[in-house]
Amino acid sequence: MKPNVTSVVEDAELVEKRRAQIVEAATDLFAEQGFHPTTIKDIAKKAGFSSGLVYLYVREKEDVLLLVLLRAIEAQVADLPAAIDGIGEPLERLVRLIEAFTRSVDRHRAATVLAYRTTATLAPDRRILVQEREREVVDLVADAVVAAMKAGLARRLDVDVVTHQIVMIAHGWALQSWHFKGRTGLDHYLSASLDLLMAGLVTPAGATRWHEIAATPAGEGAP
Repeated sequence: MKPNVTSVVEDAELVEKRRAQIVEAATDLFAEQGFHPTTIKDIAKKAGFSSGLVYLYVREKEDVLLLVLLRAIEAQVADLPAAIDGIGEPLERLVRLIEAFTRSVDRHRAATVLAYRTTATLAPDRRILVQEREREVVDLVADAVVAAMKAGLARRLDVDVVTHQIVMIAHGWALQSWHFKGRTGLDHYLSASLDLLMAGLVTPAGATRWHEIAATPAGEGAP
């Protein structure tokens, strides 16, 4: 299912460029003052456009909200597979996936928080579209969890529950940014969160492997 966001302009490259600028401005404004109080006029002013120009690329403010939410999810859909490309060992794939997921959320913190606050305001077909794209990310995590279990590195736990906990590690960095700001950095948050997760997840063989992975920064390969 593709987003039903129509544009008067037919030049696909220009549409992509202008919408990116609109989304960038709207994300900041939605984060600062909320979705409902923000107007198309506000977004246009922030982007350096006229309101009339914005309406060439979107029909209404809900179009902009949909594009903002999808941009963050699309980034995750791209970031996660790239982070584990070439990594064959299941537990390391899972760890690197969690790291990439959380770092992708960090780059789109405002949109992540916005998704929790505003997805319910979307029209049903658009809400389903956002949920379907989110499911692609969740399925990547679930597949990695299952692979670690099959390899004997993770305990045979409820996959949905484990996957949900991992999603909340990633999203929690954005949702609780008000708390963590000034207290800790992303690297420490990730390290502590992974330590807690792995303590309850891994088997004895997985624990040995986890300590090896924890001692090897991402990108350096397996020991």
